[in-house]
Amino acid sequence: MSQNVSISIFEIVGSPLCVASDDGQKVYDRIAVALKNGRSVTASFLNVTGMTSAFLNAAIGQLYGSFSEAQIRSLLKVQDMQPDDMALLKRVVETAKQYFKDPERFLQAEREVLEGDSDEE
Repeated sequence: MSQNVSISIFEIVGSPLCVASDDGQKVYDRIAVALKNGRSVTASFLNVTGMTSAFLNAAIGQLYGSFSEAQIRSLLKVQDMQPDDMALLKRVVETAKQYFKDPERFLQAEREVLEGDSDEE
């Protein structure tokens, strides 16, 4: 049986506000090492009072580019997260799954939006 790794998001970030993608990258790095070694991870959001989608995209969303959904579901557990932050996490995860299924489609849509913005100037 794989050994469980417990990580405190508050301790990694050093703040109750999880807003920067750089901080999310630190969290991702810790989770990814454990998952690569087949270890289960419990990520505690105890004492975290606010977060952004940028943080969650970096911390959790990009896991879907390196690991299968089945691996993430079986090995990663999230606890102590506020209900509104949990809703944000669900949106981030759904977007990440769609993105990593077809990244070129997202990049094409982004190019179209950016080209449309330059037409308006």
